[in-house]
Amino acid sequence: MRGQKNLIRADKGERSFSLLGYFFMAAVSLICLIPFWLIVSGSLSSEQSVVRYGFSLLPRDFCFDAYRSIFSGWERILRSYLVTIGITALGTGLSLMLTSMGGYVLQRQDFPYRNKLSFFVYFTTLFSGGLIPTYILMVTYLNMKNTYLALILPSLLTPWYLMLMRNFIKSIPFSIVEAAKIDGAGDWKIFWQMILPLSKAGLATVGLFIALGYWNNWYFASLYITREEMYPLQYLLYQLLSSAEYLKKAAASGVATGVIQTPSETLKMATAVVVTGPIILLYPFVQKYFVKGVMIGSVKG
Repeated sequence: MRGQKNLIRADKGERSFSLLGYFFMAAVSLICLIPFWLIVSGSLSSEQSVVRYGFSLLPRDFCFDAYRSIFSGWERILRSYLVTIGITALGTGLSLMLTSMGGYVLQRQDFPYRNKLSFFVYFTTLFSGGLIPTYILMVTYLNMKNTYLALILPSLLTPWYLMLMRNFIKSIPFSIVEAAKIDGAGDWKIFWQMILPLSKAGLATVGLFIALGYWNNWYFASLYITREEMYPLQYLLYQLLSSAEYLKKAAASGVATGVIQTPSETLKMATAVVVTGPIILLYPFVQKYFVKGVMIGSVKG
């Protein structure tokens, strides 16, 4: 009887702890969701209400002026969307291939120079050539100005992602590789048919990070792209925001008269929605791999 009472108390304690944990996580999720909801609400409010009352959880003077300003030239937006999607897809695929190959080599126990090469990879996270030498290399020597390669190549191999992938692949027992070699499998066959299928969690995690980097990158476009038809989405919207801010200041100072008032504050919110909306839809498909990949890649040394 006493043992049964202890089990009942333990069950009640576990249930209470689980309910408390669920309540805490729901509260944290709600707190994280509020800023996104404020962005959406602000993008659907009028410029005058936002300037007068600030942002609120519910839209004030519901309107689509900010979205009309963005999509007034929908051909440019569509073209920039296609450019960004193409760069993200191609860059993520190539970067994942190189990162997984490099991580596989650096964790091989039968590779005698793995520690030295890992140090060289880590060394590049502490020091870099700087902006001016990088710009001269890309423009003068590689002749990549106004090319899409200039938006893909600089982020193709990131040391942090390479080390994360190496640590994840290290969690795969090396005995699998040795057994495959005994059966006569070569390095390429082992990598493509055994290592990659067992590394789905790590590939999904690193791939999400890489895709976010390519999707949100506007800085390289500001350095290497001068033709408007080649602008990625983020840089095009950055130019649109800069123009709206200039027109607002010009109209306020009286320099420009008869200028159509373009929303500024709500335009920032609408821009954030347009940019982050598609990439947020990608997260649910990799969520089940995301936590596992981060935990394994960070715990294993």
